[in-house]
Amino acid sequence: MPLFWLTALAMLAFAANSVLTRAAVAGGLIDPMAFALWRVLAGACMLGALVAWRGGGRWAPVLRITPARVAGVAGLSVYLTGFSLAYAGLEAGAGALILFGVVQITMFAGAVTTAEPVPPRRWAGAAVAFGGLVVLLAPGGGGGAVSPGHAVLMALAGVGWGGYSLAARGQSDALAATAANFLGAVPVVALAWLLAGGGASAEIGASAGGVALAVLSGAVTSGLGYALWYRLVPRLGAARAGVAQLSVPVIAAAGGLALAEPLGWRFALATALVLGGIALASTQRSLTSR
Repeated sequence: MPLFWLTALAMLAFAANSVLTRAAVAGGLIDPMAFALWRVLAGACMLGALVAWRGGGRWAPVLRITPARVAGVAGLSVYLTGFSLAYAGLEAGAGALILFGVVQITMFAGAVTTAEPVPPRRWAGAAVAFGGLVVLLAPGGGGGAVSPGHAVLMALAGVGWGGYSLAARGQSDALAATAANFLGAVPVVALAWLLAGGGASAEIGASAGGVALAVLSGAVTSGLGYALWYRLVPRLGAARAGVAQLSVPVIAAAGGLALAEPLGWRFALATALVLGGIALASTQRSLTSR
């Protein structure tokens, strides 16, 4: 299959996570923390099976406890829990837009703190993208304002995913490292579920339909989707990989239409600013270069 269609398939998988989570959690099919737990369990099983099927995977170096591994597990756990809780009150497109906007800002901040060279266009792009988030989250004004509390939860999820991505830099075996992070996140998310009151019920899921959506999200659109993406990134390069992810909020918003989620002017303007800013920051050359 051509690279373009494989990339499009990976982006569909990423966007589907937003739609599946929104449908299950906001639809009352499952508790948000239960969804996160089923998702990480399914993802860990799928990724572990992929590593075993591939063969030759050296688990010992990956499973060794290091600062990078701790950061990866912590970031993934924050992302999974914040993501599920946020979609109890956010529409699919708005949630994806906040997530990817904050992910880019987090990774930008990581570059700054590690003294990585940051050209002026990236400062400008980060400023434009941040302005788009301000437009989306500003109170009043109509146009479909979002819930501040749920927006904060999604922002935390974005920080978690951004931190997870930063911790993954330099991994020699991305698939095995991701499987190890999912396995490590299982007890963390399970503990969060228990602290949230999950242990008071005999069942983890509220309904078979909710569990099915969580397993689909964890095993297919997360497990297989992430595995596909890690195979594509070396072929795409950093710049094209970054730009490709700009399509995810748009695809998620289109998927939200199936959930009867209308697109207002506020979301359209915020989308233009956030995606435009990220695109500006992701380009390899400045707009005035020849």
